[in-house]
Amino acid sequence: MKKSITFLALACLILFAGCETKRGKTVQNIKLGIKTETTASVKYAAFGQKARVEGLDTIAKLFEAASKAEAIHASNHADVLKSFMTEMDEFKPEFKVASTVENLKQTIDGETYEVNEMYPMFLQDAKSKKIKKATIESLTWALETEKKHVAMFKAALEALNSGLKYNLPFEYMVCPVCGNTYDKVTAPETCELCGSSKNLFIDMK
Repeated sequence: MKKSITFLALACLILFAGCETKRGKTVQNIKLGIKTETTASVKYAAFGQKARVEGLDTIAKLFEAASKAEAIHASNHADVLKSFMTEMDEFKPEFKVASTVENLKQTIDGETYEVNEMYPMFLQDAKSKKIKKATIESLTWALETEKKHVAMFKAALEALNSGLKYNLPFEYMVCPVCGNTYDKVTAPETCELCGSSKNLFIDMK
């Protein structure tokens, strides 16, 4: 009887260790995602303030909408981390505010990295381990939104460089569930990523 109990306990320990190893990389990825999205949210808010000081209100509004979206991504990732019964490590967002032109270039580089490398790598890891659906969903929502952000920020930089800043959207809407970001004029009735109703969208005036 004692041998059976000992064997069962050992088997459970091995199984638990295997699960911990299996999800360990994904947990670290989610933590990095939280840090990246939280930092981006705070940074974009500061970039928005800088744009307003420079009289670039349309670009400021884009930064503010993106800041809200990144905060939603960070919150979604944090919920995923909680589901793994893991706490987030303490950290302090670090960044520098330059001119709006330089801020846009920095933002495009960061968002492009997330789209081309970070999130695809995170998703590949999670899918290979058959991690729970909520994890895949949170990572996918962030990836697809960042793709839109790259295009929006590139358009903003081009408009600024060509003197056409007033051709940019004047108002944005952000889906509160997935962070998807829209030009208010062309926002659909339901979110293209999560299916949330437009009535729920956050109006970034």
